[in-house]
Amino acid sequence: MGTETAGRTVTAGRTVHSAAFFDLDNTLVQGASLFHLARGLTAHGMVTKREIAGHALRQVRFRVFGEQSGLLDDVQEHALDFVKGHEVARMEKICEAVFDDYLADKIWPGTRALSEAHLLNGKEVWLVTAAPIELAQVIARQLGLTGALATQPEAVQGVYTGRIAGPLLHGPDKARQVARLARERGLDLAHSYAYSDSANDLPLLSLVGHPVAVNPDRALRRHARHHDWAIVDYRTTRRARPGLPVAGAAAAVGAVAAGAAAAAVHWAGERD
Repeated sequence: MGTETAGRTVTAGRTVHSAAFFDLDNTLVQGASLFHLARGLTAHGMVTKREIAGHALRQVRFRVFGEQSGLLDDVQEHALDFVKGHEVARMEKICEAVFDDYLADKIWPGTRALSEAHLLNGKEVWLVTAAPIELAQVIARQLGLTGALATQPEAVQGVYTGRIAGPLLHGPDKARQVARLARERGLDLAHSYAYSDSANDLPLLSLVGHPVAVNPDRALRRHARHHDWAIVDYRTTRRARPGLPVAGAAAAVGAVAAGAAAAAVHWAGERD
């Protein structure tokens, strides 16, 4: 046993530093952040209907069929085609507007309270997401978090190439990046926390001593119950009742993703 003060746990005569790691979509933000990014990009004329449609449909297929479908490589290869040739500085400005216009009121109050509690306790709090780093950094900064780990778009002389510099930060790669960060910053993962809604993040959740399922999908809820992990659910009782299975969760994810993609393409069409 140990005592915890200001983000440092004193255990067996030594002081350890810990952190909390938060997934983004459906954990910290209601819905898909890329959906709102697409809204901002089309609203500011950075992309057109044709440029966003292919990306949106890939995201739908991936969310519906998952990694087992063999679609991850395709998503990773083409994830940032729609920003190819655009300036990084412009994307950064648009991401600021996306937060103000679309995301600020989509933050789950309960999850934000958890992040703020960790910060007040002196812990480092990191956003860990497959979203582009430009958007992740804006969200982290606006919420006062320590920083963000996210997908890194490749850029040459301030212009996007359309490729990713490294892996798409998803699944096992999230865990690998968090483990690297912990080594670099001297964080004790056994005393750290991780929060996610998706079974795709089991590698990350399993990496820390305190995993928490937030608004969990069916597979994660089942795993969390089996391993006696903490579960918090901020959705309405109509959508997820404590102690009852979330009927049709996979279908619901697919429907939401499809709706988001359709809306993104519709908005793009209005501005194309």
